[in-house]
Amino acid sequence: MPHDHHGDCGSHADHDHDHDGDDVGPNDNLYPYIDRPNVVALNATAPGSNVIKPWHERRDEAVFLESDTDEQLIIRVPFNGSVKLRTLLLKTGPGDQTADKVLLYANAPSLDFSDAQDSTPTQEFEVPVSPDVCEYPVKAAKFSSLSSVTIFIPSNRGADTTKIFYVGFLGLWTQRKENPVITVYEAQANLADHEKIQGTDGNFNTTQS
Repeated sequence: MPHDHHGDCGSHADHDHDHDGDDVGPNDNLYPYIDRPNVVALNATAPGSNVIKPWHERRDEAVFLESDTDEQLIIRVPFNGSVKLRTLLLKTGPGDQTADKVLLYANAPSLDFSDAQDSTPTQEFEVPVSPDVCEYPVKAAKFSSLSSVTIFIPSNRGADTTKIFYVGFLGLWTQRKENPVITVYEAQANLADHEKIQGTDGNFNTTQS
C-alpha cells in the first residue's frame, strides 16, 4: 500500500498567512467546499464536524473529537464538488492520545470498521507526536477526482482514547458536472402505446352530440 513515514509538522500549515489579522489560510484551503453537515464520525463522542474548522481556528483545542469505546476513529468527509487533493492537515494528541497512524480512503463514503479491516487504504501515514498542525502530502494521482475522503485511525500511542483537534485539506476544487436530464416528448399520441379505457374498445370519439 502507498505509505509515507510521517507528516511535516511545524511547517507553514501552523503559521499565519495573512499578517493583517484576517487569516483565511492558503488559497487552496478546501474548507469552504467541505459538506460539513454531512461529515460523519464513527466511535466518537461528538459530531465529526467538530474538527472541520476554518483556518484561523486550526490550533484551537477547546473543540475536539475524541474516540468513544476504544482508540479507533473513522471520519467520513464529503465535498461539495470534485476535489483534487494535495495535502491532509491534522492536529492530534496530546501525548499518548496522539494517533499512531492515519489511513486515507478515496471515495469510500460508507466505509466502516469492518470494511477498513478488509480494505487497502489509498494512502497511509505515520503520525508524529507534536502539538502542531502536521501536513501529509498525498499522491495526487490517487486523489484526483474526489467526492469524499474517509480517514481511519486504527491506533494511538497507548491511551484508551484518541483525540483529534483539527482536520483540513489543501487542493483544487471544481464544480461537479451533473448528468443532463433527458426528457422525451411524445409528438403525437399513439393509442397502441397506451392502455385502453374500459368500455371504449380502444376507439375514441370526440364528436359532441
